[in-house]
Amino acid sequence: MYAEDDSLPVTQSRVSRRTFMGVAGAGALAVAMPAGIASAKPASSGAFRHGVASGDPLPGGIILWTRVTPSADAKPGSGRGAGSTLTWEISSNQGFGSIAASGSVSTDASRDHTVKVDVSGLAPATHYWYRFRVTGGPAAGAVSPTGRTKTAPATDADVSKVRFGVVSCANWEAGYFSAYRHLANKSNLDAIIHLGDYIYEYGVGGYGGKYGTVRKHEPAHDIVSLADYRIRHAQYKTDPDLMKLHAEYPFITTWDDHETADNSWRAGAENHNPRTQGSWAARKANADKAYFEWMPIRPVVSANNRQIYRRLRYGNLLELSMLDLRTYRDQEVSQFSNKTDSNTATITGKAQMKWVTGGITTSTTKWQLVGNPVLISPFLLPPLDPKTTGPLTELTGIPENGIPFNADVWDGYTKDRARLLNAVDKAGKKNVVFLTGDIHMSWANDIPREPANYPGAGTFGTEFVVTSVTSNNLDDMVGAPEHTIGSVAGDAIKAANRHTQWIDTDAHGYAVLTVDSAAAQMDWYSVRDRADRNTGEYYSQSWKVRSGTRRLSKAAGPRS
Repeated sequence: MYAEDDSLPVTQSRVSRRTFMGVAGAGALAVAMPAGIASAKPASSGAFRHGVASGDPLPGGIILWTRVTPSADAKPGSGRGAGSTLTWEISSNQGFGSIAASGSVSTDASRDHTVKVDVSGLAPATHYWYRFRVTGGPAAGAVSPTGRTKTAPATDADVSKVRFGVVSCANWEAGYFSAYRHLANKSNLDAIIHLGDYIYEYGVGGYGGKYGTVRKHEPAHDIVSLADYRIRHAQYKTDPDLMKLHAEYPFITTWDDHETADNSWRAGAENHNPRTQGSWAARKANADKAYFEWMPIRPVVSANNRQIYRRLRYGNLLELSMLDLRTYRDQEVSQFSNKTDSNTATITGKAQMKWVTGGITTSTTKWQLVGNPVLISPFLLPPLDPKTTGPLTELTGIPENGIPFNADVWDGYTKDRARLLNAVDKAGKKNVVFLTGDIHMSWANDIPREPANYPGAGTFGTEFVVTSVTSNNLDDMVGAPEHTIGSVAGDAIKAANRHTQWIDTDAHGYAVLTVDSAAAQMDWYSVRDRADRNTGEYYSQSWKVRSGTRRLSKAAGPRS
């Protein structure tokens, strides 16, 4: 990662506070409004054409984000345009009749005119509305759209229920982001968990939909430079459905590979050619800088690096650990090689492994959720029992538990997976749930101790996998009509991997996770046609794990 400097777009200055009764309960902190902001003119779409966003909710804080376009030449990635000064304000009242906090912030081309503010002093478990106003620079007087957000409950609060929207893998060229629109219309969500592949790095036509490119990427080539990544992030944030979702709920995000390049690892990527695209370190630095500028994320900053694996807590009910499974991993090996069983190969890196195992095993909350970019449950062809097939696998050199379908996921780093799951098991944790993206299909999995001996050998926990927003899945890859081959493929996968309780290989959409003291339940929803901007949706299935069971069961219907 990178030495701490002033390159992050997080600036906050001239913030004052005074006591104001009734903002969010007696004694809540509030701030006098900057002069004139209450009577400002309606938002200027030209200056705030990328909307507003919030993220990483804490009991008393939230990240607020926007991007200013101060002049026509200040396009994303251009490095042009005069600097701007803005005021921001946040209120527990939708009409901004009382202000909970406000302040002043500046930005310029060095930050691609993005703005991030880490607001503190707010009330826990409270809805807030926020907006920005340009007070200095060419766009002075412009007011942003209003966003809504919500803080997390107090750390020791007795929380009865938490609801998250869950999404992953949104490829601009493969279709429209209508799944985001339908998710934004869901009520009573606390936040959106985005599990990675928020953008895709390919050039035009590099990775389209079933019938080709639905809408074209900008720039037209694979993104490599800092300007490239800024332009691509900006393009995605012009999607009206993504803008709507950002304005409605705070995001909790992590990255997977496509925020940089396909199948990335700590020293390179499958979709990176050093001869034509320069050094991997430079490309990774460009991708990360643009990500921190354009995403409403609060990175963990130390003296020597900036990391995105982090933990958020929702009272005494749950902790959510968000993983980074790209920055520190070793290079993927062949799925047919027993090198997937290497004791030294890592997908997390040593420091992150210590952090995640320590956090889960010492957690005092009822549930431990893990935001997990790639599949952790075994997906083997077929599962083998090392006690009986050991001599055969040693002779042939294939992995001891069976050949994985994909070595880019935890199946390619089996000893790292064992370190994590055995630590969870030894600590006696009964309510560990992995939330997974990446694979572009919907899954409900028990995580078996021994894949070939499920269910007899028991389980470590459970895994809910959300499908893609638009990125290709099974029927798209083979060009078949939706749901014509998926049921056959799904049945075959379940027959070989009995811990997989349900799989939908064809649909695109999103999911909603509801957690209370009794159970954690995932409800899956699918869009009818990702190539239709106005497509409808339908409900797919629901699965839940009851507290203390480590086993999934089918739910009768979605939770409200």
